[in-house]
Order: sequence, then C-alpha cells, then structure tokens
Amino acid sequence: MAQLRQEVEPSEVGLDARALGRLDRHVARLVDEGRLPGFLTAVSRGGRVAHLTTYGRRDVTAGLPVETDTLYRIYSMTKPVTSVAALMLVEEGALSLDDPVAEHLPAFAEQRVYVDGTGAGMRTRPVEDPIRVRHLMTHTAGLTFAFYHCHPVDALYREAGLESAVLPGSDLAGTVEAYARLPLQFEPGTQWNYSVATNVLGRVIEVVSGKPLDVFIAERILGPLGMTDAGFQVTDEQAGRLAELYGDTDSGIEPIAGLPLFGRPRFLSGSGGMVATAHDVHRFMELLRRRGELDGVRLLAPETVDLMTSNHLPGGADLREVGSRPAHDEPGNDGVGFGLGVSVVIDPERTQAPSGLGTYGWSGVATTTFWVDPGRDLTFQFLTQLRPRKSLKLYPELKRLLHEAITD
Repeated sequence: MAQLRQEVEPSEVGLDARALGRLDRHVARLVDEGRLPGFLTAVSRGGRVAHLTTYGRRDVTAGLPVETDTLYRIYSMTKPVTSVAALMLVEEGALSLDDPVAEHLPAFAEQRVYVDGTGAGMRTRPVEDPIRVRHLMTHTAGLTFAFYHCHPVDALYREAGLESAVLPGSDLAGTVEAYARLPLQFEPGTQWNYSVATNVLGRVIEVVSGKPLDVFIAERILGPLGMTDAGFQVTDEQAGRLAELYGDTDSGIEPIAGLPLFGRPRFLSGSGGMVATAHDVHRFMELLRRRGELDGVRLLAPETVDLMTSNHLPGGADLREVGSRPAHDEPGNDGVGFGLGVSVVIDPERTQAPSGLGTYGWSGVATTTFWVDPGRDLTFQFLTQLRPRKSLKLYPELKRLLHEAITD
C-alpha cells in the first residue's frame, strides 16, 4: 500500500494556496449540506503534489473519514487504462488501430446498422465499413448504452437484458457477443456516442494477448507503475479502506449497491470495473504527463501518448458537433474533442469552463475525475463516491477554481 503525500508548497510551483482553499471550501459545502459524503482533491505540477485535501466521510453511517489511502470505484476512469493496454499491443504489432474488430471477434463479422423504424418494424442494412479498433477507442463505433432511452437501438439493448451493460450471469466474452447481435446506431466512424465500446476493446485485448483483461492490466500496467491498490477486485486487507457508494435522494444521500468487488468478478469491465486510490490515479496521470514513461519504466512511446491525447473525431469536430443524442445536447461538449480513450480540449474559448488547449482526461459515474494540462504541466484529480440522479455541475466549477489558482 502506498499513499499520496504533498511534496511541495503551492507557491513553489506557481499555485496560489488561498485560491486552492476556495476550491476545497466550495466542495466542502456540498459535504456539509449532505449532498456529498466526502472527497479528496489533489493538484500536482511538474509531477510534484502541491495540494492534497481530504474532507468528510468515506462511510457516513460508520463515521469513517476520507483518508489518502481510501479506495474508490473509478468506473469510467477505467477506460483510459484499458486504452493504454490496447495501445501497448499496437506498439508491439499484435494489434492495429485499423484492424476490423471482426478479425479478432468473429461475432462482429455480419454487423448491421439502423435505418429507421422501431421494434419489429425496425429496418437495418449491412455496414458500409466495419467497426475498427480505433472506433472502439473513440466511441465512434455505433454502439450505445441501454439507459439512454433516446434511440430505437437503445430499446433493443434493454430487450436483450443489457440495461447495466452486462448480460446477466455472463462474462466479458458472452456479453460482447450479445452486443454484436444488435444493430449499430450509425455507420462506424461517422458520429460519436459514448457506449459499451471499451468493453469490446477489453475483449479484443483478451483475445490478442491470450490473457484475461485483469491479468494483462495487472502485469503490464499496474505492477510496473506501482499502482499498488488498483485492480478489478478488493482484497480482505483492502476492504476497510473501500469508500461506501452513495446515491442522492430528495432528502439527502443514501448507500446504494455498487460493482461486485469482493472476489474476482465474472464480468471484467474494461469500461468501468476498476477501483483505485489517489496514489494509483496520480501514478497513471504521471505516466501520461511524462508521455509514456515513469521512474524509468516506459510503457508507451511519446508519439503514442501524443496520438492518444489528440482529437480523432470526424473532421476534427468537437463532441457536440458530431455527438448523437444525448451527447449533442450537452453544453459541456463545446470545444472538447475525443482521443483514444480520453477527452481533449481543442478550442479553449468555446469550453464551458477555463481549460488549457490540449487538456485531456476522463471522469467516472460516481463523480470521480482526472485531467492533465500539458501546457501548464499540471494534473488534477477529484475523488468521491456519489452516483447522482442528475449532474452536480461540479466539474466546471472545479476547473474554474483551479484556473484561478494558477499564478504563472
């Protein structure tokens, strides 16, 4: 077990401690009002932690505080880790971004795409171009989520039992085959739709590497980087450090069920199955900030990290311009593109909150987030455990308050 620690004073690396205090107080109010259980914030510059705050409870009922070694379900922050795993295979020549997914997963060989209609009256046609590995990494494959409730294909996912993105009782292989039996929402490569694509990518990694996804990631990423607590399950030793997961109600927050983490899960979700501590997230951010190398361990070439953190959306558009519903309606998508597993700021003047050009990162459904600002040599993470019914609109405020703390 390793814990994140503050290494320098904010002023030593061009940060204003008073402004960082305002950021913490803003979030602490949400805790005091009963809208969040507790949180951790960490800001680093040049790889050195300059601000680290814990506040509130990791378990409200038990009165257990948030600590620097608290474990969090990071959900969709798993996706960048899975993307790094795939890019390692690309560098080794075992996989290509342009490989048709069907080369590795034959169930996708006869893919069809939605034309019109609903239910039994739905019309589909064969795809013009197959789903490729790059489409999985950029969420341009035409796959979707069952919970959107805004397209006829979403309804087919629900009818197939994929409401929670996993086929009940199945493993990753069986679930991905269930995805393959359903039509695509649009022609691959033409639009952006946040989806189950990274689960498919995780299965590609398993087939190409010959190893289960959790084993490959542990051996090739977590171990070499010293991400000592991260993984797809929680051990008996770690159990007391795992934060309780909460949902919000009209009267406050209450515990809700999360991923099954005790014992190795049958379904290994490359989209959202991991847990991690702040130390683990910091190590992963540092790998990316340093363009593929950390403490003498190189996992990716600098050019590969540059490719990962560049915009790959059609025509260089942002998420709002090419996003299918509901993505195109989200104002936070203005000026933000998407790379290979991470979002990336392509037009700071259009973003909802102050962001440096090229800033990249991703968030999880339990209100966890990280980003790397290469222009300012800065990383930021925010960890809590709340699955809200509606967005807290917290991330834009975090970005604004952090921006105010930068003095150079």
